[in-house]
Amino acid sequence: MTTLTLEFPDDVFSATRHDPEGFKREMRLAAAINWYRTGRVSQETAASIAGLDRTDFLLALAENRCESFAIDFDDLDRELSRD
Repeated sequence: MTTLTLEFPDDVFSATRHDPEGFKREMRLAAAINWYRTGRVSQETAASIAGLDRTDFLLALAENRCESFAIDFDDLDRELSRD
């Protein structure tokens, strides 16, 4: 596993009302949700980035009012029009 070190001003933690560990968890989840929403990673990969299992990641998506499953309506139309 790779370790990444980031530096933040001390006031970030009071502004976000998180200790450094809570801030780290929230950043991982925010990145995972963003990358999943934009199609850059799968649900499984996003869950791993967030440090969650897939079920908990789906619950986190719901808590953050994000779609759990992306539907491409053009692809759906093509599939439905097949013989």
